[in-house]
Amino acid sequence: MDDFLRASSSAPTAIRLCGDSGDDRIKTADCKKAGYDKLVAQIDKAFDAALPKLPANVRPLLKRDQAWFNETILDAADVLADSDEDELKRGFAAALRRRAAALEGIASGRPGLSGNWVNAFGHLTLTPSEGGAYRLAADLRGDYGGDRRRTCKLTADLKPSGTAWLSGPVLIEAETAPDKPKTNMATDAAAASSKPPSIKLRRQGDTLRIVGTIDDEEFDGLNDCSSMWQVTGSYFAAGKDAASDKADTAFIAPTFDCTRPETATDEEICADPDLADNDQRLNRAWKALQPRLDEATRRALIEDQRNWVKSQTEQFPEFLHPAWNKQSSQVHFTVDARDHVNGLQRERLALLEGFDDKRSGLAGVWLAYNAIIKVTVDKDGALKAAGWKWDQGDWKAGCDYEMTGKVTGGAFRSDEQRKNPDTLERDHAMLIVNRQDDAFARKRTGKDGTEDSADEAKCKRRLDNSSTARLFPARPSPDIDSFKGSIR
Repeated sequence: MDDFLRASSSAPTAIRLCGDSGDDRIKTADCKKAGYDKLVAQIDKAFDAALPKLPANVRPLLKRDQAWFNETILDAADVLADSDEDELKRGFAAALRRRAAALEGIASGRPGLSGNWVNAFGHLTLTPSEGGAYRLAADLRGDYGGDRRRTCKLTADLKPSGTAWLSGPVLIEAETAPDKPKTNMATDAAAASSKPPSIKLRRQGDTLRIVGTIDDEEFDGLNDCSSMWQVTGSYFAAGKDAASDKADTAFIAPTFDCTRPETATDEEICADPDLADNDQRLNRAWKALQPRLDEATRRALIEDQRNWVKSQTEQFPEFLHPAWNKQSSQVHFTVDARDHVNGLQRERLALLEGFDDKRSGLAGVWLAYNAIIKVTVDKDGALKAAGWKWDQGDWKAGCDYEMTGKVTGGAFRSDEQRKNPDTLERDHAMLIVNRQDDAFARKRTGKDGTEDSADEAKCKRRLDNSSTARLFPARPSPDIDSFKGSIR
């Protein structure tokens, strides 16, 4: 397994900051002079004391949290090594002290939601209010050194949502005249051009699970907030708060063992009740679907499912540290990474639970692990199809499907006039798109590296990319009906 796919909880938790080898960020003498060595020792000791307090299925999440803090502080140390700025030194020491205090305060067995909660990127406080609602106040800080700081102070009023989650919009400070006091209010259409970010939360065992939804990347109106991208996460109870409330503290388990997650995506599924529930649903849907399929479709779907599982394994780490964010790829984009795992799971559920094995003809939505297409056919046989095939992790690659033509005698004839026209054909319950493009793609680049583009390529980036795909029939679903582009 590639290192970036591996569970963060399998990484060492001790901080390798001070020393004189090539792997150490700061020389031993400099560490002692600044007192960093004592702070690192305090953090390591506090972590070792906090870990046994937690249940076995939550310990990997605290290990992951510590690994993420280590990544952050080592990035900051790299910047510090090349700078002699006092402000950076003070900020670096403050980050170490905050982490030591957070770990020393971690407790277990809290019955409710109220009180203080901490993780690698900050802390928050939940205060009960009327009708089962809570006021959330969060102070998030991710200092990767230099100007690579991600901070956000926010508040939100979270109310019961009819599910196990509490949810609500982040409170935006409304614009007021200079002579009038400012008031907090949820932004509406008159106060801002876009929806404010929203937050939902619930317990996941001994952790508090926060999920942020961001519609406005500029965070206009949020005081002291440069970024909300790290609000999603697992938070751990801190302090000796005598919680007066109670909450459902069940741990929603997926189909695998959360005491030993193997991949970074496994860890995130264990951390989030919705993702864990999706995993259970996927397993049930897969088992229920198999007896309904003919042998050819079953074999093809098994191969597609293997590829989808690989895609899910890559999804969280690719969006946690997106390579296309060249200036800030080291930042932990927990909001986006979680949402992409959830979207991928729900898209697959739409196929497995809504598998339209009785479909005849070409019309409908067709889905695979790496492609989607929607085909419409009118009563006169005129056909239109739109969709795309993606190359996971490469947002510049992929193939767009934009087809028009005629269906006669059950067969599709493209309007294109070329050697390699668009094709759609049924194969058992499946749809094969552009079957012959695989052969054409192999011929577009010769053995000597020369390119022959006489046959126009159907995909981006490289001539040898093929638009051929084998897809499966899916009934309409809100999780696949939106045809906006997406990086996978």
